[in-house]
Amino acid sequence: MTITHNLGFPRIGVQRELKRSLEAYWAGKQTAQELEATGRELRARHWTLQAKSGLEWVPVGDFAWYDQILEWTCLLGAVPARFGQPSDEPVALDTLFRLARGRAPSGSPAAACEMTKWFDTNYHYIVPELAPEQSYRIARSYLFDQIREAQALGHKVKPVIPGPLTWLWLGKGDAFTQGAGDAAKLTLLENLLPVYAQVLQQIKALGVEWVQIDEPILGLDLPEAWKQAFQSAYETLAKSGLRILLATYFEDLKENVQVLKGLPVDGVHIDLVRAPEQLDRVLTILDDRQVLSAGLISGRNVWRSDLDKAGELIRQAARQLGERLWLAPSCSLLHVPVDLDVERDLDAELRSWLSFATQKLDELKVLAGSLADTTGADTQWALQQQRLALSNRKNSSRIHNPGVQQRLKASVGVGRDRAPFQQRIAGQQKKLGLPSYPTTTIGSFPQTPEIRVARRDWKQGALSDATYEKAMRAEIEQVIRFQEKIGLDVLVHGEPERNDMVEYFGELLGGFAFTQNGWVQSYGSRCVKPPIIFGDVARPAAMTVAWSAYAQSLTDKPVKGMLTGPVTILQWSFVRDDQPRATTCRQLALALRDEVTDLEAAGITVIQIDEPAFREGLPLRRTDWQAYLDWAVDCFRLSTGGVQDDTQIHTHMCYSEFNDIIESIAAMDADVITIETSRSNMELLGAFEDFQYPNDIGPGVYDIHSPNVPKLEWMVGLMKKASGRLPAERLWVNPDCGLKTRGWPETEAALLAMVKAAETLRYT
Repeated sequence: MTITHNLGFPRIGVQRELKRSLEAYWAGKQTAQELEATGRELRARHWTLQAKSGLEWVPVGDFAWYDQILEWTCLLGAVPARFGQPSDEPVALDTLFRLARGRAPSGSPAAACEMTKWFDTNYHYIVPELAPEQSYRIARSYLFDQIREAQALGHKVKPVIPGPLTWLWLGKGDAFTQGAGDAAKLTLLENLLPVYAQVLQQIKALGVEWVQIDEPILGLDLPEAWKQAFQSAYETLAKSGLRILLATYFEDLKENVQVLKGLPVDGVHIDLVRAPEQLDRVLTILDDRQVLSAGLISGRNVWRSDLDKAGELIRQAARQLGERLWLAPSCSLLHVPVDLDVERDLDAELRSWLSFATQKLDELKVLAGSLADTTGADTQWALQQQRLALSNRKNSSRIHNPGVQQRLKASVGVGRDRAPFQQRIAGQQKKLGLPSYPTTTIGSFPQTPEIRVARRDWKQGALSDATYEKAMRAEIEQVIRFQEKIGLDVLVHGEPERNDMVEYFGELLGGFAFTQNGWVQSYGSRCVKPPIIFGDVARPAAMTVAWSAYAQSLTDKPVKGMLTGPVTILQWSFVRDDQPRATTCRQLALALRDEVTDLEAAGITVIQIDEPAFREGLPLRRTDWQAYLDWAVDCFRLSTGGVQDDTQIHTHMCYSEFNDIIESIAAMDADVITIETSRSNMELLGAFEDFQYPNDIGPGVYDIHSPNVPKLEWMVGLMKKASGRLPAERLWVNPDCGLKTRGWPETEAALLAMVKAAETLRYT
């Protein structure tokens, strides 16, 4: 049988056990020992599951308390000075949490490190902070401890670690930029590589044969200096005597395939789901001893694989390479739910189309069996079931909606353009009468246990529609009265009825399906349950109008209608793979266009259409950018183009770099854009300043991903920095993101300080 292995497994647990344990620990309701016990139990469970699927090794090092880049940063001892880490002591778990959240059960609060998206996924990592004279050392033993832990359970292991070039590329600091080919960061390799070498030596001393080193930046447009750095870096790492599997994923290597030629590694993993066309190019540069790990099962989506197609792609390579061909998922399975078997409420037909992490390992085993000289009866049966499911899905009447397809064809002539911004903003200001530095929030308010229980009971039928609506209306009124009391200018209804900013809309749109336990980690303890877009998207009825209209009836101040944009719904769902993503996005845009015009007709004069995933959807290769940006911008304008000029359109984007796509951000032509800037200390405003961004902008002054309450002086200082870069009359004051995950006491304190900051700015 061909060797099968896995690049990584979901760490949260099928019932989100890790999330619950982390949050209990942070809240002081669980001890560190209890938290560690949860981690051990999850790791043991997942290793056993993977071993039973026939993998040659189980991955070790893919488990992380917050994210794998932060774990590695702490192992390297690269802790910023403000966290007070002694240079000769191990980095404690609470220090790791303070880097991520700004606070932990022990240790002084400090400003959390910046967080951003992991390539083009909805997973986040904590950005390493780099300094020119930074020293490195092995400062945490978690990797070695977990290797011993797995070995003690009888498992063969393959440790998984971030590559040195990728770790540096992802980092930033006062002297360095993140990514973007900053060659100055390469000067840090001299101090970094010896510690990598020490790590590999310690791994080898534990009796390990193979190590997986992840270098996903090989899917990017790399400057020549970075390409050249691979040779010397891996010559150093190869001296450890460990066999190195260099793993790339998410994109075609393209010209970077030449970086691998002659590289002193023992094997290469490539993503053949995203880029099957790269197979022949990679085969030509392998020498006669190197392994090819072929990523043939999607680690990014939940559809069953076409194993016949995968087998056809790889069969010739299997003949050529023999035992030097390994099979694997395309990337870590971190990005998909754990196990389809716990989904009891999905109908049988739809369920037969799906594959989660556990099932993907089964698919891998069947694929390996199909390449054998003699295919066994079990493999033949499994292949037949796979073919039947794919055929049923392709021919199902549930997928296609003629009405949606007809409207999509007609949408070419639908208006997207509004009057010029200067003309619009004058009419909006006349209608709204807002002060300078107007204040607002991003949308959601704290989701209390009472809200969650009421929503759960209603969905389970234990609460009547009338009782549920009464409870939600009471919550909306409380939120409106609180905002009026503290003096916010543009209010929100707080979104108590929404479980998630994407799932909520998916539940009300045609063409979507939902799971009960299809949780995926977004960052830290934050998990999302992406809906599944299996068919054409339609809006049977209004989705938000009644809640927004009720909130507006309670106050004379403007209340924003709150929607999630078409690109973000697309990006944060598991999307059908039988048509272009742009087509699905335009279907979403047309559904949202109807909602926007209905909100306006109901008297809502400010409508926010959130697009935090706009940058996330950008392809990794620049040559592919424009095609994506063209349809992404078009979809946003298609959703907003039906309103009057004096209806104010907001959008929100968080944790994104805007410098290289600022023209497209401007082309979206939202009247107001709110962005994350508190963790990055207003750094992101540079793109808007250099471009002379013409519309209004709200640079976030309150980091909602940390429990720390920002000080008044800090927020005033941030906004003064902003007003030094952009016209003050174009600035809004708001948090970085929604307040759903925060508690009421910190929310009240932070927003009160934020309003006072705006008042201070108006009179100084």
